[in-house]
Amino acid sequence: MAAVLALLSSLLWGTADFGGGLVTRRLPALAVVAWSQAAALVLVGAVALLSGASDAPSGWLPWAVMAGVAGPLGLVLFYTALSTGTMGVVSPIAALGGVVPVVAGLLSGDRPSALQWLGMVVALGGAVLASGPELSGGTKARAVVLAALAGLCFGVCVYAIARGAESSSVMTLVGMRVVSVGLAVALGLALRTTGGVSRGDLPALAAVGLADAGANILFGLAASRGEMVSIVSVLGTLYPVATVLLARYVLGERMLGVQRAGVGVAMAGVVLLAVG
Repeated sequence: MAAVLALLSSLLWGTADFGGGLVTRRLPALAVVAWSQAAALVLVGAVALLSGASDAPSGWLPWAVMAGVAGPLGLVLFYTALSTGTMGVVSPIAALGGVVPVVAGLLSGDRPSALQWLGMVVALGGAVLASGPELSGGTKARAVVLAALAGLCFGVCVYAIARGAESSSVMTLVGMRVVSVGLAVALGLALRTTGGVSRGDLPALAAVGLADAGANILFGLAASRGEMVSIVSVLGTLYPVATVLLARYVLGERMLGVQRAGVGVAMAGVVLLAVG
């Protein structure tokens, strides 16, 4: 069940990235992240009220703060990198962030079987290939650095959610969103701007935020079921597969051969993890 929840979270994360990428074509990355985080807070807050979650903060608060800083920062870096570099370079580099929670999980005591090791390597490799890496042509060094930092932030965020979920998945997500929205409000007040967002932009921003929050909730539930953090994290970071499939079937973008191969490789990795 944990594997299914983690895969569903990657589907929603990929959907959120797809929607966020579209919105950033007309709005600044910082504005997209800030307003979508506010929508996400509404959803996770409602879930917390309905569930009656009130776990002691000592177990989840540090991880919530870490995720609340790393997640939005990663999104801002990722969207900024996309605006200065090509998708075929930026996305695969950011997708490598999935290595971070795997390494952290191993350091904290995870001991995958040989088949699970193979599945993790294959799945992560498939996610990178599905992003459509460009093996030729140059790109700005700034975009590469931003993408690498974004991947690092994404990996830290996923790991922090997984660790916080061991104490309380709901309160970890509430704390995460309070931190991220608080940072956004503070920045908006400091810059004296709403990011140029109009009322007509709010539905799209809300949809992005709700998809992101839904992914967080599903991933938190997956991580709270006792599965190894490294394995759950790999399954949760397959979102590039969902993003590229949405681009293909919603926008009609042509999939490269390497992307089609990447989707297949990622699915093979999932199967190996499931049977391992």
